[in-house]
Amino acid sequence: MEFKSLVFYVFSTILLLASLRVITARNPVHSALSLVLAFFTAAGIWLLLEAEFLAITMVLVYIGAVMVLFLFVVMMLDINLIELRRGFWSYLPAGLLVAGLMVLEMVMVLGGANLGLSEPAPLPADYSNTKAVGRLLYTAYVYPFELAAVLLLVAMVAAIALTHRKRNDAKHMSPAEQVKVKKADRLFMVNIKPQKPDAPKEDES
Repeated sequence: MEFKSLVFYVFSTILLLASLRVITARNPVHSALSLVLAFFTAAGIWLLLEAEFLAITMVLVYIGAVMVLFLFVVMMLDINLIELRRGFWSYLPAGLLVAGLMVLEMVMVLGGANLGLSEPAPLPADYSNTKAVGRLLYTAYVYPFELAAVLLLVAMVAAIALTHRKRNDAKHMSPAEQVKVKKADRLFMVNIKPQKPDAPKEDES
């Protein structure tokens, strides 16, 4: 078995286990760490497939966005910081395990040449991974790409509709009623007669 095939099977096993851990873990912190590990492992598989652009996009967008979103939710929610700090060290083993697996994956992918392993066939000098992905995405897979975009749009609209709640105390404006308003509906002329102020009374004392 080639080293590349061995790395692929190892990464696939880690990806499956991390994905199962995401949906089976009761602790949201463990689920988030497992999700980060799953994304990172998928990025490693894409590096094996010489799709560097997709791998970097996965690391920068998905892993960064997930962690930032998780931290944002933790900071915005009314969480007892004392209890949160008290359980901080309990997450250390899971965090070290995820970090160790990430380091091992990077060593297996990027350090193959230094370990005396076979290197992949070199690509031409004018090869562009981004250009190849774009050409393939907008030619052979243009209809699945458009379908995925429509499904994401429908999911976003459905999420907004499900979370929308009507409030009786909210004030709404009607653009149609505002357009039909005339000057007489808003402007009233009032004829006020001028009045002479009374003279100040003298102090009798």
